[in-house]
Amino acid sequence: MAIIHLIRSPIQTETMMNTHSTADALVLYGQLFTSRLLLGTARYPSLHVLEASIQAARPAMVTVALRRQLAMQGNADIGFLRALNRQDAVLLPNTAGCHSVNEAVTTAKMAREVFETDWIKLELIGDDYTLQPDPVGLIEASEILMRDGFKVLPYCTEDLVVAGRLIDVGCEALMPWGAPIGTGKGIINPYGLRLLRERLKDIPLIVDAGLGIPSHACQVMEWGFEAVLLNTAVSQAAQPEVMAQAFASAIHAGREAYLAGPMPERDSAYPSTPVVGMPFWHHRNDHPLPENSAVPPPSEGL
Repeated sequence: MAIIHLIRSPIQTETMMNTHSTADALVLYGQLFTSRLLLGTARYPSLHVLEASIQAARPAMVTVALRRQLAMQGNADIGFLRALNRQDAVLLPNTAGCHSVNEAVTTAKMAREVFETDWIKLELIGDDYTLQPDPVGLIEASEILMRDGFKVLPYCTEDLVVAGRLIDVGCEALMPWGAPIGTGKGIINPYGLRLLRERLKDIPLIVDAGLGIPSHACQVMEWGFEAVLLNTAVSQAAQPEVMAQAFASAIHAGREAYLAGPMPERDSAYPSTPVVGMPFWHHRNDHPLPENSAVPPPSEGL
């Protein structure tokens, strides 16, 4: 198998990471990324469309599976890696398709040699139908890889206890799913995901899998999640490069909204126009206002 080693100068990497601004950088394992979108590289119609999508999204990282490279024939793997190299893409190898701790750890170590990086997106599948991660094996594999010097980004569910165990073994960021991989359903458990965000205030959380449209990504960014990883939602769109740009804009908008601080939600209407100085207040006495209503009762003597 022919493998191209992607050699990037510090200037190239810095350029990739500073596509927007460093004022609000994503920090993972002490490294700064200005983009909050991570992009998968599977199932695109062509290498040209993949490159156009990366160029449109300007992601912090792109994921690549070692198993895909091993399965490629002839010069296909060379063309794929050259395409990523042309985009100065910062690689995030993953262990997609692994079903045991030993398999995941071995794949991660091979990926480190092939792609020359300590970053790894750790996937360890426990159920073939939902592709749900194996929580027990995921914790064990994470511990092994963390001891071996990897920067582990574990793909997990929104389970709060499992998340805590992953942090206990050293993981500095987590990748909880929004829904099963490739479904495009959006967030299937908003309560669980928001609770995870609320409880793990100091841990970067990247929503990975199950998102289908840009509003899904905007929503989780508004909740305070640090980033979003996409693949199928972009690669299987009718126009992947256009969808990549749409997601990038939605993620930026959601982050800006979170930082801006949304108004509090209320149960009753609240007039946007001040009522001070109005000569009359039209309010029927036979319909009393609810307690804590935003609308003031009529003044005495009116």
